[in-house]
Amino acid sequence: MTAQSVSGPQQPGVNVPLRLTPLAHSLAVLLHRELSARWAALPGEVGVEALTSLPDYRAAPVPDDLRHRRAELIVEASDLSALDAALESGAEALVLDFDDTFVPTRANVQAAYDALPSSVARAAASKKALLARPRALYAVEESLDFGGPPNIPAIAALCDLAALLSARLEQPFYLYLPKLETVAEARFWDDALHLAERCLKLPPNTVQVCIQIETFLAVQHADALLHALHGRAYGLNAGRWDYVFSLIKALGRSGPAAPPRSELGMDVPAMHAYAEALVRVCQRRGAQAIGGSAALAPDPAQPQTALTMVEADKRREAAQGFTAAWAGLPELLEAVNKGFDGPVPAPLPPEAPARTLARLLDLPPPEPLALSTLQDTISMALDVFAAWYAGQGVVVRKGRIEDTATAELARAQVWQWVAVGAELEGGEGMTPQRYAEERRALRPDDAPEARLLDTLVLAGACSAYFPRVAQLLAAGQEP
Repeated sequence: MTAQSVSGPQQPGVNVPLRLTPLAHSLAVLLHRELSARWAALPGEVGVEALTSLPDYRAAPVPDDLRHRRAELIVEASDLSALDAALESGAEALVLDFDDTFVPTRANVQAAYDALPSSVARAAASKKALLARPRALYAVEESLDFGGPPNIPAIAALCDLAALLSARLEQPFYLYLPKLETVAEARFWDDALHLAERCLKLPPNTVQVCIQIETFLAVQHADALLHALHGRAYGLNAGRWDYVFSLIKALGRSGPAAPPRSELGMDVPAMHAYAEALVRVCQRRGAQAIGGSAALAPDPAQPQTALTMVEADKRREAAQGFTAAWAGLPELLEAVNKGFDGPVPAPLPPEAPARTLARLLDLPPPEPLALSTLQDTISMALDVFAAWYAGQGVVVRKGRIEDTATAELARAQVWQWVAVGAELEGGEGMTPQRYAEERRALRPDDAPEARLLDTLVLAGACSAYFPRVAQLLAAGQEP
C-alpha cells in the first residue's frame, strides 16, 4: 500500500517504486510469476476430506534457539528507535512485524526493508533469535509491479518474504504466518517457501514457521492447517483480538449482540475454549503453543499494577499448556518470563469437535450496552485509524497498546451492534442514526478516519480487513 493510499497526496515520493536488493527483486519476480494467479483464487475451500482424514503426523522440531525462550519482543518493522531499543533489551527473541503494528506506507515499507541488513547483523552479534511476521495474504503492495497477470497487483506477503529471506541466507528468519483460514492458504505459503528455498539454494523446509490461529475458521481446523505446513511448522500462536474480530464477523447479523471487549477476557468460557483447542492440537502433534501478546503499557509512576496483570495472564496461559508469549514493550519482558516459570502442566484431555464448537460459541448473554462503552469503542477505532493514516501503527491509549487488531475488533463490534439493533441502557435500540450521532460528537464527517469508520460500520456486511477498505477509498473505488 503506498503512502498516498494511506496518508494522502501530501506525502513525498509516493509514486517512486520501492527499492529491493537485486536478490530480493529477483526472488519477488519469481514468486509472483509462479503464484499470482493462484493467490487471486484464495482463500479457497477448507477441504472436508483434508479435515476428516488427516494422517498421524508430527510438527517440525522446535528450533534450538527457540526451545527454551519464554518471551518474544514484537517490534514494528519500520520503527527504528523501537528496533534499537529491542536489540539492546534483554529479549532472547525479536519479532519484526509487518502486520498488525505496521502501517504499510511506502516510506514505512522502505524503511523496514532498508533496516533489515543492520537488524540481522546486530541480532546475530547479540545472539538473539530473529523472527518476522510478513503481511497477511489479503494485502497488496502498490509500490511494486512485477508485470504479473492483468488486475493482479503485487502481493505484499510475497514482497515481504523476498526481502526477509534474501537478507539472511545463512540462518533465515523464523516466520509467523498471520490470518490463515483455509488449507489452500496454508499450502500456498508452503509452496511459496519451497519455491523461495529452491531459488536461494536452501534445503527444503529450511524456513521454519509458526502459524497464527486468529480466525474462527482456523481454530476449528487448526490441525489441518498445521498438517499442511508440518514439514516446517513448529508451533501455533493465539492471536486473541484478531480471533474475536473474526468470531464477531462469523456471528454477523444472525448472532446475538456480542459483548464489549472488556467482557471477552481469556477467562470467558468461549475464550477458554479457543485457547484449549489450540493447545490440544499442539500437544497431540508435538508443537509449541505460543500465547497472546502482553499489550499493557505500564504507568511510569506506578508500573507494578500492569506488570502484575501481565504476569497473572501468562501464568494462566502456562497452566493451559502454552510455553511462551509475546511482549509488546521491553519493560514487559520480565513479567512475561515470570509467568512461564512454573512446572509443565498435564496434557489436556481430548474433546470432540462438536463439543469444542459449542464451547467456542458460549459467549456471555447480551446485556444492555452502556453508552460510555459504545462511545469508547467508537473513539478507540477512530484514534487508531487517525494514527494509521499518519503512518503510525501503534497507539498507547488508557494504559493499553492498541493496533490494527484491536481497531478491527472495535469497528466490527460497532458494526454488529448496529446490524442487530443491540439494546442500549435505557431500552433504546442501536441504529445507524445513533451511531452517526455518537461518531460526529468525536470527529467531523470529513475526517479520513471518520469516513473510513462510517464505511465499515454502515456496510451491509462486515468487511474483511480495514486496510484494504482504506486503500480502495483513497483510490476513489467502492470497497
